Amino acid sequence: MNLNLTGRHMEITPAIREHVIGKLDKVKRHFDNVIDVNVILSVEKLQQKAEATLNISGKTLFAESEDGNLYVAIDTLIDSLDRQVLKHKEKFEARRHDDSGKHQAAE
Repeated sequence: MNLNLTGRHMEITPAIREHVIGKLDKVKRHFDNVIDVNVILSVEKLQQKAEATLNISGKTLFAESEDGNLYVAIDTLIDSLDRQVLKHKEKFEARRHDDSGKHQAAE
């Protein structure tokens, strides 16, 4: 998994980087086919904003979150991405194991 972490109007400290990497492990635990992740952290007035684009096999997922605290924004962002990944995984597995795709002979 390639991680691209960008800060707009802020400096990415090692503590922030470790927090993001630690939280992304949760997503990787649920789905192994993560190709790359682009995370953009920014400050706009008093709001801390976190947004991420997650490229997985066959799909691109996007989530964003805003909060007064950057760490809370990152946590909310990762929770949102995790829900999207789990939903994609369930759909993918259901499609793979579904027999309804076979065509029935017309009677």
